[in-house]
Amino acid sequence: MLSLEGRIALVTGAGSSDGIGFATAKALAAAGARVAITSTTRRIHDRRRELAGDGHASFIADLTVEAEVDALVAAVNKSVGRIDILVNNAGMIQTGRREKTALFHRIATADWRRTMEINLDTCFLVTRAVLPQMLRRQYGRIVNISSVTGPLVTNPGSAGYSTAKAAMMGMTRALAVEVGSKGVTVNAIGPGWIETASSSAREIEAGRHTPLGRPGRPAEVAAAAVFLASSEASYITGQMLVVDGGNILQEMKGAD
Repeated sequence: MLSLEGRIALVTGAGSSDGIGFATAKALAAAGARVAITSTTRRIHDRRRELAGDGHASFIADLTVEAEVDALVAAVNKSVGRIDILVNNAGMIQTGRREKTALFHRIATADWRRTMEINLDTCFLVTRAVLPQMLRRQYGRIVNISSVTGPLVTNPGSAGYSTAKAAMMGMTRALAVEVGSKGVTVNAIGPGWIETASSSAREIEAGRHTPLGRPGRPAEVAAAAVFLASSEASYITGQMLVVDGGNILQEMKGAD
């Protein structure tokens, strides 16, 4: 197992017990890191109690609000310490808010902006707040949970989400160029069909038509995040590691 002993990580969007964010937090803790986790609801405190080891912390914050992001980072620094690893997982939907899909020409301006806010602005705000301390110490690992949707593939009705996730990759690459010489790497992960509590029956079925014949597991995405957060990935930056069971390799998808 890769060792993250002595490292401190912040993982956003970790409130769901079977989601990618919490799976990543568990994997980081298992590798020896102290982990701070955040979400928009009190269930995040239940997740902290489920993490193995001591010294972890949990915080409630709306990461679309700049003041709450700044307060979160300050609270993590005070409670846990410096932030060596940042995993930007928050996105897609927020608890208590209904996800909307629409064809491009029918997207309401407010819905478009909300999609950018949740999926792109959260990543920007948290990264901007954390980055200065990484630059001062000349060390940092930033891992953005993007998606294959947007950078590589897309679906009708997902123009907003696709745009936000593609933009996240643009931000990942631009930042990697800026901070590479300062000891900070910036990478992304592109999950495909990953089965979580929020997966629809249609999405799970789509996962069964990947070359591996099943949807992925959150722990499999988490394993990629731990690798990118480790010292072993020190010469990798500005990249997206696809975790999709080989789905993007297929020209023909669906039943034989």
